[in-house]
Amino acid sequence: MAAADLMGVVVGVILEQINFIYLFADLLLMTPVCIVMIFLRIVISDCSVWFTIAFTCDRYIAICCQKLRKRYCTERTANVAMVTVGVLSCVRAIPYCFAVEPWGCAGKAEYFTSPVWKAFALLDAIATPLLPICLMVLFNTLTVKHIIAANKVRQGLRNNSENQKDPEVENRRKSMILLFTLSANFIILWSPNVVHSMNWQVENYSYSDRYFSTPVYILQQCGYMLEFLSTCTNTCIYGLTQRKFRKELKDGVKYLFTLNGKLCK
Repeated sequence: MAAADLMGVVVGVILEQINFIYLFADLLLMTPVCIVMIFLRIVISDCSVWFTIAFTCDRYIAICCQKLRKRYCTERTANVAMVTVGVLSCVRAIPYCFAVEPWGCAGKAEYFTSPVWKAFALLDAIATPLLPICLMVLFNTLTVKHIIAANKVRQGLRNNSENQKDPEVENRRKSMILLFTLSANFIILWSPNVVHSMNWQVENYSYSDRYFSTPVYILQQCGYMLEFLSTCTNTCIYGLTQRKFRKELKDGVKYLFTLNGKLCK
């Protein structure tokens, strides 16, 4: 998930957005290179989204499905999930390779007029990110519901006084806050993109005219900005809220500032 997010920043932001707006490097505007970048951007964006959903599903099974957990939460399952997401993302991106003009990374006229392309764009918007948003809300809601039910049973068994804190209940409460934060973050950052893609097609993607000021175009650009932002926020939230990850990160920083790494040892 972190690797996909990092590649999203490199390809989507540096090689595409910054180049189209400020640099206009001829090499990146050549049709073969442009097609490769569009393909990579779509694949990377899909992987980033669906790796997040797979991780959310993994947390749901690990917390709520104890019987399935032993069979599902394995290295083999993780490898199968990653390969499946990668292959399906590549398949989804293939049609877009045929929607580019011979020069300038602009979309073909058929992309904006053909009913087939319009139907494909609508289905594509449903597949990513509308369906992932629904799945994330579903899995996180079920997880939180399970945690609340488990807390009630635990409090009944312990029969503690109101003033005595239960460390396990506190950990579960933090998990619920994390899940709600992730869901809200994902939905808020992808909402402009969803609204735009469900109603309008892409305008001026290659920034041939930099002075568009229509509300639809502004919404599209805000959607791009927040979409690229979402490629890093979930990884940061997942990572920085984990105690072991924070410890490893601190050890890594300490290692960089020592000559031979003895401080970490």
